[in-house]
Amino acid sequence: MSYGNAVTLDLPYDKALAKAKDTFKKHGFGTLTEIDVTSTLKDKLGQDIEPYAILGVCNPQLAHRALDVDRSIGLLLPCTVVVRATEHGTTVEALDPQVMVTVPGHPEMQPIADDAAQRISAALSELTA
Repeated sequence: MSYGNAVTLDLPYDKALAKAKDTFKKHGFGTLTEIDVTSTLKDKLGQDIEPYAILGVCNPQLAHRALDVDRSIGLLLPCTVVVRATEHGTTVEALDPQVMVTVPGHPEMQPIADDAAQRISAALSELTA
């Protein structure tokens, strides 16, 4: 099972990161957290990797609906977006919301996952437009 969707942008990392945050915001996902993985690994382990960030993005309405079904679903909410530099540009990856349905086996999550999937797909498509 695939657990994410990705697009590669022909943009430098910094511009792609800003564009990803703005685009996901337009589709209802505000950026709540940003983890600079590159700096963290350098500071904590002395390891160098390519520019890499993990964004914690959230759509409050969708999160609330999902939490009403299962309080533990926060573990699987489609709130993670990765932005990372590659040799071909910058890749933006988002968790597939269908994970919320398949992993815990909650069919009542399907409409929520479908709504989130549509929004995430639209954001990823807009990024490449």
